[in-house]
Amino acid sequence: MSTALFRGYDRAGLDREYDNRVKVPGFDFAAFQRQCEQASAEARQKFDCVLDVPYGSAPAEKLDIFKAKRRNAPVHVFIHGGYWRMLDKKDFSYVASGLVPHDVTTVVLNYALIPTVNMDELVAQCRRAVQWVIRNIAEYGGDPQAISVSGHSAGGHLVAMLLAEPAKGQLGHASGSDFTHACAISGIFELEPISLCFLNDILNLQPQEIKDNSPRFLKREQWCPLTVAVGAQEGDEYLRQSSDFVQAWTGNADQPRLLVLPGQDHFSIRAQLGEPDSEMVQLVLGGDINS
Repeated sequence: MSTALFRGYDRAGLDREYDNRVKVPGFDFAAFQRQCEQASAEARQKFDCVLDVPYGSAPAEKLDIFKAKRRNAPVHVFIHGGYWRMLDKKDFSYVASGLVPHDVTTVVLNYALIPTVNMDELVAQCRRAVQWVIRNIAEYGGDPQAISVSGHSAGGHLVAMLLAEPAKGQLGHASGSDFTHACAISGIFELEPISLCFLNDILNLQPQEIKDNSPRFLKREQWCPLTVAVGAQEGDEYLRQSSDFVQAWTGNADQPRLLVLPGQDHFSIRAQLGEPDSEMVQLVLGGDINS
């Protein structure tokens, strides 16, 4: 008889809930990734971009900037997913194809992957990247007073961590908000179930890391409009994670809004980020959709 580890799930149940590929019938991740790589290569050719700009001293601390045509353009920072252990900013250049046509300078962040760093350092790198953007984006035609942020999957978690009160010793933010708005897409906001499934074979999350990097249980530091978006077909745990997070952060001035998108799964949402007329691009730009 299997042992329940978390909310009635045993190890096999948690593995199913957090294996996004198996939740989409007939999904070919390799083919999907090739499409994203091709779209990303096309974006790097199409737009005026500056690649591999260092924001820190570590080899992975680099970002790509896709410039809008006009000066003093609003800026959007995108943080990629991959369960903190895989993928790279170059796999997500296609996001610029969704945003630059709206005259938005787009910054795609990189960060070191676990296990080369732990979760604390990964989050700290994203915080350093944002501070770099605030200080330097004007040199690339962006408006440092008009910065928004979004992220998908692990990137959704990292967006929430940017808004949360930092752990002791981590870089914090100025009072108020560094962002005009934020969008956490298909995010993970509570790390305990991650530590109990197959993902922890690589992540090796420790109890203090889980506590310090689970935004559902952290105080909010950054106050800006926050949208939490999740696909209706992403599975019970993803839906619960988003709902519980929004509930935990509700009750203050800028209350989060939860949007469950009908017919969407973990990868269809991600693909929309490269389409300028899509619902997801509308959301990351701070707009509303009819859903």
